[in-house]
Amino acid sequence: MADARAVILNRIRAAMADRPSAPPVPRDYDTHRPVDDLLGLFAERVADYRATVRRVGAGKLAAAVATALHERGARTMVVPPDVPASWCAEGFRWLVDDPPLAVDELDAVDGVLTGTAVAIAETGTIVLDAGPAQGRRALTLVPDYHLCVVRAEQVVGTVPEALAALDPVRPLTFISGPSATSDIELNRVEGVHGPRTLELLLVT
Repeated sequence: MADARAVILNRIRAAMADRPSAPPVPRDYDTHRPVDDLLGLFAERVADYRATVRRVGAGKLAAAVATALHERGARTMVVPPDVPASWCAEGFRWLVDDPPLAVDELDAVDGVLTGTAVAIAETGTIVLDAGPAQGRRALTLVPDYHLCVVRAEQVVGTVPEALAALDPVRPLTFISGPSATSDIELNRVEGVHGPRTLELLLVT
């Protein structure tokens, strides 16, 4: 005997058999808009979300990481297994998420350092897809501080451009500023569903 799910789906198919197919959805909207200063727009929109962007010159990433962590007062950081060693500044304790750390261990660190897949200038958004230097989703949800490296060539102008560059079957996480929500009186609360502090290192 067929299970209940199969019975229900068969009934739906039978009920819709004589219905006309849905009309095609037009996809002729703009996917790209020219921007005079793409990186400047990205930094401005990120700041609108109460996140911070630091521009970093080539070859100075480790120094920028050290500066950010010193200012934060962070000493123990967690990183995905494939984060480049050159990102991990000396003088700090670096925990590698391999084997995967328990939630209590992630909660005890001062923050997490990752890369990103794509960044969107118009919305001030970074997108993680568990790809290189990004790690699993829990890494960027449990620690209270997320320090993220964004390369200039990863910044695109619009959401359609970002979607075209991403693999839709990967676990995509769109992050626009630190985790935040509002109660019924519109009081903003940060850190409910992820880190309260998001800081980006924009490598140019």
